[in-house]
Amino acid sequence: MQRHSALAAPFALLAALIAAGCASRSPTRPAAAATATTTAATAPQTAWLFTYFTGNGADGLHLAWSRDGYKWEKLGGGAAFLKPRVGEAGLMRDPCVARGPDGVYHMVWTTAWDGRTIGHASTRDFLHWSEQRALPVMAGIDGTRNCWAPEIIYDDGRKNFLIFWSSTVEGRFPETAGASENNYNHRIYCTTTADFQTLAPARVFYDPGFSVIDATLIRAFGKWHLVVKDETVRPPKKHLRIASGDHASGPFSVPPGPPVSRDWVEGPAIFRADGDYLLYFDVYREKHYGALRSRDLQTWEDVTAQISVPAGARHGTIIEVPRPLIESLIAAERIMSRPPPNVSSLLP
Repeated sequence: MQRHSALAAPFALLAALIAAGCASRSPTRPAAAATATTTAATAPQTAWLFTYFTGNGADGLHLAWSRDGYKWEKLGGGAAFLKPRVGEAGLMRDPCVARGPDGVYHMVWTTAWDGRTIGHASTRDFLHWSEQRALPVMAGIDGTRNCWAPEIIYDDGRKNFLIFWSSTVEGRFPETAGASENNYNHRIYCTTTADFQTLAPARVFYDPGFSVIDATLIRAFGKWHLVVKDETVRPPKKHLRIASGDHASGPFSVPPGPPVSRDWVEGPAIFRADGDYLLYFDVYREKHYGALRSRDLQTWEDVTAQISVPAGARHGTIIEVPRPLIESLIAAERIMSRPPPNVSSLLP
């Protein structure tokens, strides 16, 4: 795995500072030590990480984090953590991340409005990344116009990664031709891979009988639930619906359930926090995020007023990560934001 080492020196400095601080602590204060131990033992062991893009996706990956799944804080001062380098248009839209069994995080993203590839890179800490690659997921399917909003999960049962996205393939599904803008007529396609070198031939993953984009998966109540956006514009729908199935690889119920969101939203991200299921989505016409909350994935409560998302955030993924990962990202930001030393004052 190719890695960049630009942050190695600052991290070495951070380790030295932490070691010096530990060595200077007085051993004569056991009560304080006991309190610190108790606090550490009761502190949350995980947090939430939000991967998203801004604008048209030209500047790359942005990150935010949350303690509770409602209030979000930008990481890196709002700067991009990874710049796009591959694909037909060199964009990094719709970044989706999944953690593999070896602790490596794999990210896929939309590289262009039109094309047959999606982007891929991997990391352990979101600071050092593998070389980016354009995965030719639809290279073998003639008539493919686009590959939008790829998502990735690790399928424990099959011991591989499942990647799925939306594509329009000209001439397919004529019964819904013209139902979306610009003659798009999407269905969800998928591939699988164990090593990101060999990809299974792409196949139709979900055809609900209408143009559909922005699929995302969650496991709950012994089933897999697929959240999708109905992309029908004539008549206008543009809302989220949920299908279910026994396996991550499908099949899923057709048609899906009734609409669960308002119209004119996209980019769903669903996760569980403190016993509730939270469904985030991009209210793209009004340029803000919305959210729903449910205990059973059947009845939903609008909690948009309770969330706080970085301004300008667009379609991404929300995943649970170890708290030390967030702490390392915060520490790196503090080091890199320090002003440089006044070297002239050190000279004779």
